[in-house]
Amino acid sequence: MLRNGGGVKTGLKIKKAGAVDIELRAPPSKSYTHRALICAALAEGESFIRNPLDSEDIDVTVNALIRLGVSCRKTKEGIAVDGCGGVLPDVGEVTIDCKNSGTTLRLLSTLSLLSPGRVTLTGTKRMRERPVGDLADAIIQAGGDVIFTGNEGFPPLRISGTLSGGRVIVDASKSSQYVSSLMLSGPYSDYPMNIMPKGSIASKPYLRITADVMRAFGIIPRDEGDGSILIPQDVYSVSDYSVEGDYSSASYLFAVAAVCGGRVKVSNLNPYSIQGDRAFLGMLRDMGCDIDLDSYPDSVVAECRKRLSGIEVNMSGSPDVIQTLAAVALFADGPTTIHGIKNLKYKESDRIRAVINMAEACGGAVEAGDDTIVISPAEFRECRIDPADDHRTAMSAAVIGLGAGGVEIDSPECVSKSYPEFFSELRRAGLLHE
Repeated sequence: MLRNGGGVKTGLKIKKAGAVDIELRAPPSKSYTHRALICAALAEGESFIRNPLDSEDIDVTVNALIRLGVSCRKTKEGIAVDGCGGVLPDVGEVTIDCKNSGTTLRLLSTLSLLSPGRVTLTGTKRMRERPVGDLADAIIQAGGDVIFTGNEGFPPLRISGTLSGGRVIVDASKSSQYVSSLMLSGPYSDYPMNIMPKGSIASKPYLRITADVMRAFGIIPRDEGDGSILIPQDVYSVSDYSVEGDYSSASYLFAVAAVCGGRVKVSNLNPYSIQGDRAFLGMLRDMGCDIDLDSYPDSVVAECRKRLSGIEVNMSGSPDVIQTLAAVALFADGPTTIHGIKNLKYKESDRIRAVINMAEACGGAVEAGDDTIVISPAEFRECRIDPADDHRTAMSAAVIGLGAGGVEIDSPECVSKSYPEFFSELRRAGLLHE
């Protein structure tokens, strides 16, 4: 696995690409891989995960499961996981460094109640600034004990107790992963778990991904009709599971067609996936691109031959592609208004600030409120962008560079968090030159 953004050096200069007619391959889905690993770890027997994402965040989850006593073996074809049947071995008290993988920390928070010993989950400085108080409240309702060893409501958190189950009310307004955490481990609670999300659920489409993976491992969450989710008591079945391609990462590839003009075919994608970030294709269509979902069973084509139009869109269900759309918006005729951004400040970086800094550095104008941002077309100039160790900022900056030229990206290796081959993929397509 590459861990340096595809072999690029710090301070990567991106030149204008011109019109394109290229084929690129989307990496496997990060969201699906995380969830499949959790289900496989809790299944009874050995499961095999094919086509998993090979990235820093997935390494963090694999290593965390190993620390909890689950056997995980990487092969050329995927990852073999010898599940514990919901009974984690006694490995004593353990501290797990989740680095800056918020998904790992949140999904493991409930799972830690299945470990006989106390589990402390910690991470980077940025991770210790990302709130988990609402998740901790839900875990306590479910039978656990949670102690914050640093600032109240933020990692590190020490988890012990048992997963009793019952009715659990969770405020998921900051992250749907709080609900996913309860869903994934819920089958092993002492009593059937009924999860009642409170308020507006952030990034709600990700709950469909969680349920989809659970079904593949034999457990079907039930929508109770009152907004709650009933998790049956059961044991995950072993599975030979194939991970589909990632629409979050593919958004940067489709964006190349929009900002450069021309045609981009992206393979390793389910054209009718339930991933929320597939909505990015509709946004490009509204801006003036043609999207072909039907010509290939495992590929999607984006083609743009005319000027882009600004749009107004609510992206609360697809927050991971907000930065991609912001990059494309700089090339449009007229402003683009994006609603549903308030939770961006809880991501790997403060992504509201990241969008502002990126756009203004390149010559764009931005107006930002608490939950809305308006991006006006740029009068492009050469710029240097510091992604603040945020993979999505780095890839969005690369899109701007390919469309306008003159963009230098600091520490481009940060893309290894989700898409280590990103710059190599662009280079193979002839878009990057030394």
